[in-house]
Amino acid sequence: MKIAVPKEIEFGEHRVALIPDIVARLVKQGLEIWVEKGAGEASFFSDAAYEAAGAKIIPDASTLWTQANVFLKVGVPKDEEIQQMPEGSVLLSLLNPLGKPETVQQLTNRKVTAFGMELIPRTSRAQSMDALSSQAGVAGYKAVLIAAAASPKFFPMLTTAAGTIKPAKVFIMGAGVAGLQAIATARRLGAIVEAFDIRPAVKEEVQSLGAKFIEVKLEEETVAAGGYAKEISEISKQRTQEVVTEHVKSADIVITTAQVPGRKAPLLVTEEMVQQMQPGAVIVDLAAEQGGNCAGTEPGKDVIRHGVTIIGPINLPSSMPIHASQMYAKNISTLLQYMVKDHELQLNFEDDIISGTCVTHGGEIRNQRVKDALAQLSPTA
Repeated sequence: MKIAVPKEIEFGEHRVALIPDIVARLVKQGLEIWVEKGAGEASFFSDAAYEAAGAKIIPDASTLWTQANVFLKVGVPKDEEIQQMPEGSVLLSLLNPLGKPETVQQLTNRKVTAFGMELIPRTSRAQSMDALSSQAGVAGYKAVLIAAAASPKFFPMLTTAAGTIKPAKVFIMGAGVAGLQAIATARRLGAIVEAFDIRPAVKEEVQSLGAKFIEVKLEEETVAAGGYAKEISEISKQRTQEVVTEHVKSADIVITTAQVPGRKAPLLVTEEMVQQMQPGAVIVDLAAEQGGNCAGTEPGKDVIRHGVTIIGPINLPSSMPIHASQMYAKNISTLLQYMVKDHELQLNFEDDIISGTCVTHGGEIRNQRVKDALAQLSPTA
């Protein structure tokens, strides 16, 4: 069994699926690891470091893609990569299966067994494999640094000869992993932090980090499977907007983190809310790639509307490739090791982690939500 780590070819993707330290552990367990030449350069891991860890450096992508059995990737595979994969090979990667169901169809046609790292169950048993959480934590941290750099104000309270400077007010919308890390980072920088989430259960976590929890009592269930926030009714959305508007209006920094897999991100900050914010305020929209939580967000751009800077970053974890790769490598290698018995992959589809994460196998799509997404793309649907 040859386990391959290709060089990521997606523009702006600087992470790598395995780092040398993880490679060394896998090699000690008797696994053969192939690494494409230059795969770790963008994340500051040299070919020499991989060789020292026991990996075999493959000089060209074609050899790696056509001769390996198992592929470990970060980004969604491109068409040219999928077409080179041997039938029956195995892929572990972020797949965005609901956002790019056509890629899933190509993997199915190729009879690749593909596992989506974003589908890891949110259970204690699978916690060390949870790539969505690890990368969201990176995004939440970096979002605050971006906001601090763009803000015309200090974050902490400062006592100076010129008088006392009040601390910045930061409002975090969404208290998932990204939101909680954003809260913690903003607090470390000395800001006054408020946070909102439709899930009342996260109140204690928010308060434990030193932030004030803004609560909206809704007459419906707000938690979906796995602990994620659930899409709510229009009436609940209106009630929520009424409450959060005042907090957005008074904030120096707003960071939005709400995303729904496979769907357009919910609109949290309307044009009217932006108009009411004070000049110089900053919004960092972590849902920019899914359409944005804020009216006026443009993916990958900084725009100014009504004196407010709206930042729509793309793939923030890639901007911190050393630690993001370290965390992702731990996630993906743990899943790999979970599947390997006696140096061979043994896929037990009765296991909730393997069955829940598997998207394609044996020329079939195993995930019903992906099947439904593909059906909607069909011209006969």
